[in-house]
Amino acid sequence: MYSFLNKYNKDYYGGGLMMLIGLAAAIQGRTYNVGTMSKMGSGFFPVALGVLLILAGAMIALTAKAAVPADIKTQVAPEWRGWLCITLGIIAFVVLGRYGGLLPATFAIVFISAMGDRQNTIGQALSLSLVMTAVAVAVFWWALQLQFALFRWG
Repeated sequence: MYSFLNKYNKDYYGGGLMMLIGLAAAIQGRTYNVGTMSKMGSGFFPVALGVLLILAGAMIALTAKAAVPADIKTQVAPEWRGWLCITLGIIAFVVLGRYGGLLPATFAIVFISAMGDRQNTIGQALSLSLVMTAVAVAVFWWALQLQFALFRWG
């Protein structure tokens, strides 16, 4: 007999959680002026993001695979390398963003986090980091004109 409340139904839980967060964001965003597509208010982005989260969560939950039978015991060790690399990548972004600027911070977070995947090589992580750094500069520094220096010394 399959039980809905077991550790094998992560997709159902994840989809449901995304839908709840999306619903909360949409409800909270409606307390601000939403506006129209041509003249967006401060609540437009949270409402739009909330609706997208609800839709993504529903798609994840609806396409989730069936639960693994309870008699099958699988023991999966935690991915400590992934956890460590992602945590170190975030710390590197904060430190390098403060003292080095957008370019080194973005490169560091992507490179260090990519090394958390055992299947990535240094070359793949380097390529991904270079591409994502270029995308971050184009989107955040050039297009959105985010007040984040490309390089900062000190």
